[in-house]
Amino acid sequence: MEVLRVEQLSKVYGSGDLAVRALSDVSFSVRAGELVALLGPSGSGKTTSLLCISMILEPTSGVMTFGGQEIFRDKWIATDLRRLRREHIGFIFQGHNLIPFLTARENVILTMNLTGTKGKAASQRADELLEYMEIRHRADALPATLSGGEQQRLAVARAIANRPQLILADEPTASLDTSRGMKVMAMLRSIAKERNSAVITVTHDERMIADFDTVYRLKDGSLTNGV
Repeated sequence: MEVLRVEQLSKVYGSGDLAVRALSDVSFSVRAGELVALLGPSGSGKTTSLLCISMILEPTSGVMTFGGQEIFRDKWIATDLRRLRREHIGFIFQGHNLIPFLTARENVILTMNLTGTKGKAASQRADELLEYMEIRHRADALPATLSGGEQQRLAVARAIANRPQLILADEPTASLDTSRGMKVMAMLRSIAKERNSAVITVTHDERMIADFDTVYRLKDGSLTNGV
């Protein structure tokens, strides 16, 4: 099943002589269970692509279809973008963005609370996800007391808590060494396959993409190829 399709997606910042074209006619798609990389150097358009896909940033032109529903055609068609993001997209950030005064379990529970899953059901699922990420023994720990790898695993657990159709990972291995980075990428592959989520990972690191299903390379806001 196709989860996301973008067609001729462009983003221009500013206007006239000051206009900067961050994305230029980008087209690609991702299916459920597929692990996709957006690869490119700094300034290539990776972050802009992710912000547009996540419905945080409005593209200038193009078409975007999510879950079979056209949500953008030169303007937003979908009316409740926050709900779409909250219920159907999971985010994994480079800086984790964990809430420092909540325990590991509470960080995961909060995500579910926002979509209406509360009480015992939320707590049980949080523990199941922490077990899946092999950090169940750290459920009552605050983020500051977790190692970098544990924090990243917690961020992944939080991202998949609401069973999202699409998971977006922004440089998820940037703060990790090669060995731990490869483990995070292996986790994302397992999640894509086992939970049938589409996963898009933005990265500049060629070492991390050996086992990806598809690699799209960005340069100066344009796709140069898909491998």
